[in-house]
Amino acid sequence: MHHKFQLTSANLHFLPRSLTLHADMEYALTRTDTQLAVLAPNDSESFHAFTGECSELAGQTLMLCPLNATNATALRAGLTWLQPRPLGLKTSAGMGDRLGLATPGHVRAVRATRSKIAPIFSQQSIREMTRTGRTPQQVMDDATWGIFAEGWQDGVGADADHLKTPADIDTCLAVGFSFFTIDPGEYVDNRAESASLNRLRELADILPVDIQTRASGLLNKVFDIEGLSVHLDEPTLLKAAVKYGRAIAHVASMYQHLTKSAGQRPFELEVSVDETEQPTSHAEHIYIASELKRLNVQWISLAPRYVGRFEKGVDYIGDIAAFETDFAGHAAIARQFGAYKLSLHSGSDKFSIYPIAARLSEGLVHLKTAGTSYLEALRTIAALDVDFFREIYLFARERYDTDKASYHVSAEVANAPAPDSVTDWASLLEQFDAREIFHVTFGSVLTDKTPSGQLRFYDRFVSLLRANPEAYAANLEKHFVRHLKPFVD
Repeated sequence: MHHKFQLTSANLHFLPRSLTLHADMEYALTRTDTQLAVLAPNDSESFHAFTGECSELAGQTLMLCPLNATNATALRAGLTWLQPRPLGLKTSAGMGDRLGLATPGHVRAVRATRSKIAPIFSQQSIREMTRTGRTPQQVMDDATWGIFAEGWQDGVGADADHLKTPADIDTCLAVGFSFFTIDPGEYVDNRAESASLNRLRELADILPVDIQTRASGLLNKVFDIEGLSVHLDEPTLLKAAVKYGRAIAHVASMYQHLTKSAGQRPFELEVSVDETEQPTSHAEHIYIASELKRLNVQWISLAPRYVGRFEKGVDYIGDIAAFETDFAGHAAIARQFGAYKLSLHSGSDKFSIYPIAARLSEGLVHLKTAGTSYLEALRTIAALDVDFFREIYLFARERYDTDKASYHVSAEVANAPAPDSVTDWASLLEQFDAREIFHVTFGSVLTDKTPSGQLRFYDRFVSLLRANPEAYAANLEKHFVRHLKPFVD
């Protein structure tokens, strides 16, 4: 016998997938003037965690609640499937959202693929939060409302991405993140790539005692892993230790802090060494994994720097056969030293290599995307207000050379279509240089102000998307189905 929702008699229009009965309470999101509606017996203890305006309905209390942090926290407490949790070794995908409006489209894409992919809807790096003026609490809460709106109850993770300091960990842990990506990039010593053997010895000698090569016990070891043979002779080991030793020490320190701060709360760790000048060799991967294990770090996924180029918002750049050989070796090492997942950072739009990664990892893979959802927001805006889209493009061209500094991109403003030559504005999102220009200028677009102190684009940008949620969700669903299907097929 199906429950007949009493909320539906409240003369409010609800998002149908959000209607939820749990324990003795009903929940839903209103369609207009979006609010959370909660209907509960007057004496329900859970009910008192919410704040809002109360009235009587069917002998119970109806509360209309603003979508704020207090009510998002109360909703997660009441509907426990909204709480992020560790995802384990399942094939997983992180779908970053720089605007806080993309989760409904992300949920629909996961549903559409009927996939077993474990989703992370709350994902944003500290760098991106700073550029967009968002907080970890907002990232968490925006995803919560989107997950709830779509009625998703099959579990979620939440990725506090590219963390660099213990303070970053604490801020994200406090609001419920379950997946912590440590970025030790500033501790990677790229001098190792070109140093002579004598110079490597000198640099190795000044490493902290607990990560010097003699402590590793790896000198002259030979690893034969699934047909891959790696000899850690002195030059190979010294190069790995000099390049990654301090980074590993930083990861271990961050992990110890996280373990202590989390207490009994379960969490997962990802180690990211992808933002380096040169690829991570198979020998270096073995060194990293071996040393992390020796230092008692437990991790669920690792992001090496693969061969080729993983630029923002565009397909893989490089020799596909070389990538396949490289990835096969990394996947074998991950099985040998874990098992753990290989993570694809800057992973959006890398359609040419998804089937390779899915096959060779045997499902032990995590796809990480972020800015591609922002590009789909721009696609939506191009269809709704082409003049506004044009205005954003002109501004992005001006900002690109400044904003690209912290990204691996190769687009040039000179190679992007000149504004006065464009006839199909939406097609800019398919042109390599224009796409990267849009991609890396998101922070400036979302935060820039006029001389009078008004936000130049943000309010119009978000208002358009809020007024047309189905258009944005449809673009996201189509785009992310294309991302996820290779990992399901």
